[in-house]
Amino acid sequence: MSESAPLVSTPDALAPPGAEAEWVRGSGGARIRAALFPCQGRPRGGVVLSGGRAEFIEKYYETIRDLTERGFVVLAHDWRGQGLSSRELPDRLKGHASGYKAYLEDYRLLLDTYEERLPKPWIAVGHSMGGCLALLALAHGERRFAGALLCAPMLGLKTGKTPPFQARMASGLHKLFGRAHRYVRGQAGDPYGADFEANILTHDRARFLRTCGLVAAEPQLALGGPTWGWLDFALRATAYLARPDRLHGITIPVVIVQAEDDRLVDNAAQDAAARHLPQGKLIRVPGAFHEILMETDPMRNILTRAFDALMGRAAPKPASAPTPAPAPATATAVPATPVPAPKPAAKPAATAPAKKAAAKKPAAKKPAAAKRPAAKPAAAKRAPVKKAAAKKPAASKAKAPEKTAVKAPVKAPVKAPVKAPAKKAAAKPAAKKPATAKPKAAAAGRAKTVKPAAKKAAARKPAAKKAPAPAK
Repeated sequence: MSESAPLVSTPDALAPPGAEAEWVRGSGGARIRAALFPCQGRPRGGVVLSGGRAEFIEKYYETIRDLTERGFVVLAHDWRGQGLSSRELPDRLKGHASGYKAYLEDYRLLLDTYEERLPKPWIAVGHSMGGCLALLALAHGERRFAGALLCAPMLGLKTGKTPPFQARMASGLHKLFGRAHRYVRGQAGDPYGADFEANILTHDRARFLRTCGLVAAEPQLALGGPTWGWLDFALRATAYLARPDRLHGITIPVVIVQAEDDRLVDNAAQDAAARHLPQGKLIRVPGAFHEILMETDPMRNILTRAFDALMGRAAPKPASAPTPAPAPATATAVPATPVPAPKPAAKPAATAPAKKAAAKKPAAKKPAAAKRPAAKPAAAKRAPVKKAAAKKPAASKAKAPEKTAVKAPVKAPVKAPVKAPAKKAAAKPAAKKPATAKPKAAAAGRAKTVKPAAKKAAARKPAAKKAPAPAK
């Protein structure tokens, strides 16, 4: 059974509710401190939060709250040699390391310990040295993560006036001659012991002083500068990740958030890693110092939005579970309106059987043809009427003023009274209106338009054949 571990709190940095800290056995039996923070509501997944050099769990209380409010269970830990985990040297202030293999083994054992309690999908979030080691674990075959967010990762070091190759030679020689435990020249100070105005970590005074307050409340959290052994580890780890072929096997989405004014790590190495990762993406935070998560709110919010965007790719199902419910409702409602639409479109096709009815009762259909509603469906088929008119231009030239009188009856009755009504139409109008000759001309005009549409009806009518004679 795991042994519980302490968590430090101050008035400015209170531990999130429900936190459970415990000791995890790492490589070589080292005690690694870890803490699990439950989420609010239904869990969307798990986040493994790894700090940078000289950092500890308590420093990330604010970030942990942001993640748990988004529905993620957070697993935070102290790397060996810092925080409350086992230190490498009797002098606790020396930031020492003996290669990166022990770090990777600690990381693997940590994930094994919490695999059943940390919901999936898993997201790796690492800052500085933590981002380097998380990416190093992925490059060495760790496949339990669905995505990674690296905050100013240590993929290359700024060595100041000393060229990188000289720094590698110096660290190698100190390690070879047994001086790896010594401080690197000018690096013995505490990064949180300096004044805020002189710091190169953050522009946010409140967050900087909050970290200093935690170290003051628990001096065991303090850590001094790096040793030659730590520098040798950092240069070897970054050199391993500098080879593109070692990043090609990392197929999950990896987002690198870069601090524009970083004075500790090399941004050019981050640019190269983002290009070589199959799903790598680089986001630059303008004006930010090294600790973006401890920066001012406008800068920090850029990283928060990057995390939210990554969650949309790595854990989309839990995030979008409520939204698909209304989607099917709208999808079924949309076809409900177009279904009646084809029915009125099919009614004009039903006019073909209506022609037979018109043939049986031509007298009743003629006044109906004059109605405007009946002309609307026929308006859709004006093209054949125009062709019929174009074939006999002689009739239009002979009676130019009668074109308006001819067009009115042509619109609707052309197709309805085509076959049989022609005989009765010629006899009945003459009996009703003998006084006027205009209806006869109209009837003659109708007969002319009927000829191209119905050749059989024209063959039966001797009177219809006489009508076009005066037009010649």
